[in-house]
Parts: sequence; structure tokens; C-alpha cells
Amino acid sequence: MTHKQQGFRWHPDAQLFAGAEPVPRSVLPVTSRFCAVHAANTADALPALGSALQSGRGFCLYEGIDPAGLTSEPDQFITLSGGSSGQPKGILRRQSSWIDSFDTNRRLFGYTAQDRIAVLGRLSHSLALYGVLEALHLGLDAFALDPVPIRRQASVLAAERISILYATPTQLRLLVLGASDEPLPQIRLILCGGGALDDSTAQTVQNLCPNAAIRVFYGAAETSFITLSGPDTPLASVGQAYPGVTIQICDETGRETTQIGEVWVRSPYLFERYALGHADDTQLRDGFLSVGEMGRFDRTGNLYLMGRKTRMLQIADQTIFPEEIEAQICAATPIAACAILPRPDPVRGHRLIAVLEGPANADLAAEAQQLCRERFGPLIAPKQVLFHPALPLLASGKIDLPKLSKWVEDQA
Repeated sequence: MTHKQQGFRWHPDAQLFAGAEPVPRSVLPVTSRFCAVHAANTADALPALGSALQSGRGFCLYEGIDPAGLTSEPDQFITLSGGSSGQPKGILRRQSSWIDSFDTNRRLFGYTAQDRIAVLGRLSHSLALYGVLEALHLGLDAFALDPVPIRRQASVLAAERISILYATPTQLRLLVLGASDEPLPQIRLILCGGGALDDSTAQTVQNLCPNAAIRVFYGAAETSFITLSGPDTPLASVGQAYPGVTIQICDETGRETTQIGEVWVRSPYLFERYALGHADDTQLRDGFLSVGEMGRFDRTGNLYLMGRKTRMLQIADQTIFPEEIEAQICAATPIAACAILPRPDPVRGHRLIAVLEGPANADLAAEAQQLCRERFGPLIAPKQVLFHPALPLLASGKIDLPKLSKWVEDQA
């Protein structure tokens, strides 16, 4: 594949905003060929990112890691993994690996000069960084709304005539909770990644954004896009292979299977290597990459994700994916978020605890346990339900499972 544009650019027609505040075009003093930008404060990080783009340097938007020793070539950059199961990892990429998909998205979704793209997360998360860089590279206005309080994000989306939104399911739930009754008809496309979008959340988002096509995609920081949903995608599926991507489902012997197996991907969008940390589940074999996700295909090539190998566990000789239980609770109850955490059990191997976001509610706890008994059986259903006022989140918008697990231990 040839690349007309090897490096990211800040297109002359594109404007960059921190919330609703414009970020001026300026090149900061260059002290090295690589730019490490602390991303905890988005309003401070955006000027440094803009400077790196204009000076043609490699860069990393980071938090939660020590950037000392990180470096890249000018046509590369480093982004971070979500860190949902531990310390974030540094993902080294060619800039062209994202530029290729920018051009694909422009064709797929019919981007025009009038489109304006917004992201809700911090720039240390690859989804938010991707949305900002895509907009700037293609000549569209980019809005990073992390500096805006959740209760005001919907009003900024309306006032700034945002038409395309990148968000995780958790960020969308919070957007709906903070929004007024006024809809956002100008949003025409929502690209949702980073987790399972349950039917209940999808419907409330559709009510808020009545003209939006909600397209769920699956990918990882190491792979970028793997699948993309469409209008005819079945419920619970993350869609079919994104253009240019080949997917295999393999059993534990490495052979392709029609059953649940490990997801392997061959793609022009893959990362180069880890610049920081490592992941035992990330494997490269015969040109295909796996990040340890388990899934299955239906007969027409739609992919269904079961969960990560690292979260997979056994209860009474049954293989359990906590993500499936989390999705069921979120879909059937009014809570914004929940997490399923395992605890050792000398007889069955594990027992599960459900942590629901919100104030303590005995009736809701009983409802969650009952629906899990009916759906998964009494051995699998959580034995205990706890309530947390606001589940801890990573910069990616995903639940910080290690931190939440420590909180559960403290409740004992």
C-alpha cells in the first residue's frame, strides 16, 4: 500500500478546540526530536500536540506512566493501551497506520468540510486521540470536550454544531445522564468503541441524537479498527471486518473454528511493537495478531465478542466471561455502569461480586441477582451486590478494575 501522506498534519482548514475555546496554531520551542505531552489537563495538552504536528515530530500523549526513555522516529508516535487490567502499555505506531483509516472513514461516512468532530475522553486514550488527529488531518474542526463538565457536554455539542462524535459506551451513558431534554439533531454519526454498547444505552442515545447513525466498532490500541457495525448488524454483534482487515477465530491448537475461540487479525493498521511494558496475551503468528480477545462468528460473518482471556474464569467447570454478565445487567436495569469481579471459592473455583454504580438500593440489588439467576443460573449469578457512588474510570473511559477490586476488598 502506498502512502501519499506519511505523517500527521494540521490541515490549514481545520481548527482545534479545548471545550469551546480555540487552540491557537503555534510551534513551541523544539528541544528534542520527540515530544512527550502530559495529557491529564486536556487544555494544556492540545497546544503541545498541535506544536508536535506542525514541527513534524514523533509524540506521546501520556498519563499514569513515566515517559522517560520513550522515543520514536518523526513518522511514528506512541499511544497508550486502556490499562483496564493494569499499567497502561506504550503502543508504537507508524503514523501512516492511522492515516490509512482516516481516508477509509472519509469514504465510508462521507465526511464533508462542514463536519465537526468531537471526542469526550482524554487524549491519553487512543480513541480520543484518534478522533482529534483524524479531524485535523482531514481538514475538519476538532473538539476535545474532556475539559467540559459532563452536565454541559450536550449543550456544547449543540452550540458548536458537532456532527460526528467518538465515544465509549460509558461516556455515552454519562452524556445522556447529563443532558437536558433538548435533543441533538445535528449529530449525524456516532462512532462507539472501547466496550459493549447495550441496547438500553443505544436507545437512550438514539433518543438524544435522533438523526445519528450509531456505528459500533471493535478494535484495540494494538490493532486499531477490526470490525464495524452497520444498519443490519444483529444485536450484540460488533459487526463485520473493517475494510482491509482479515479475521480468523482459532481454537487453542491454532486451527480455525466455528465455535468460540481466540480472535486473530491481519491488517494494515497494526502497531509496530510495545515501546513500554508488554502483554503476555499479545501474539503474532503468520502475519496475524491476537490481543487475547475471545469471540465467535455467525454464518454471515458478524463477530460476537465474549471477553478477554485474562478475565475468563471457571465456576463449577463452566467457562465464564464477566463482560457478558455486565452487559446483561446494564441492559436490563437503569444503572449507568457495573462491574463483575471474581473472588476465590474453595468449592466452585470462583464466586462473583457485582458492583453497581449509584446509591445503595436493596430492590435493585435483588433485581440484578434475579435476572442473573434466570439468565446464567444460580451457580454463576453474583452472590453479592455492592453499590459504588461513581465507579473509578481510566483515561480511556473504561472501569479501573484493579482500583475497584481494591475497593471491594476494603469493604470486607
